[in-house]
Amino acid sequence: MATMASHTSSHPLTVGFDLDMTLIDSRPGIRANYRALSAETGVPIDADLVVSRLGPPVEDELANWYPAHAVAATADRYREIYPTHAIAPSPALPGAREAIGAVRALGGRTLVVTAKYEPSARLHLSHLGIEPDALIGRLWAEAKARALLEHGAQVYVGDHTGDVRGARAAGALSVGVTTGPCDAAELRAAGADVILPDLTEFPAWLRTFAESRG
Repeated sequence: MATMASHTSSHPLTVGFDLDMTLIDSRPGIRANYRALSAETGVPIDADLVVSRLGPPVEDELANWYPAHAVAATADRYREIYPTHAIAPSPALPGAREAIGAVRALGGRTLVVTAKYEPSARLHLSHLGIEPDALIGRLWAEAKARALLEHGAQVYVGDHTGDVRGARAAGALSVGVTTGPCDAAELRAAGADVILPDLTEFPAWLRTFAESRG
């Protein structure tokens, strides 16, 4: 494994963010996309249940509704129709733009590391006017560490225990936000170093963190 990032690294401040339910509320769009997929394929899907547990790759969710041999092709179709149904309805979460701006104000770099298909993630960010310095898709849980290590991220912010695991695997400080499916107790149990109710509190926390780095 590559050398782990240190919470007090002398390297320029680099902060990674998850996408779904960290920077954006993708529930309305994903709900609409699953309903469209269900109507097209004739397979019943409880879209409300699906959006209550966002985080893992779409293939993991589709395996709950489709036979194993159909999952890959169905995932491809899900991604094909995604821009039509999922981008416009999905807003930024409170504090998302300000969180990115807070890193930049301190001379730092931002990256988004997500399990989502990268072209779909890029469409979301472009639609909402959120511009990280780097975007890396199709990485989940511990696999997110690859991108965090490559970019030297000292901090990774996410809403899921999988995000906490990715941060820890990279030796980055894990900041959990309770805007997704995992509550504070779950994030803490997974090893989150810091827990915030949402990103509106992130800029103040980041200033304190940056001061502690010297």
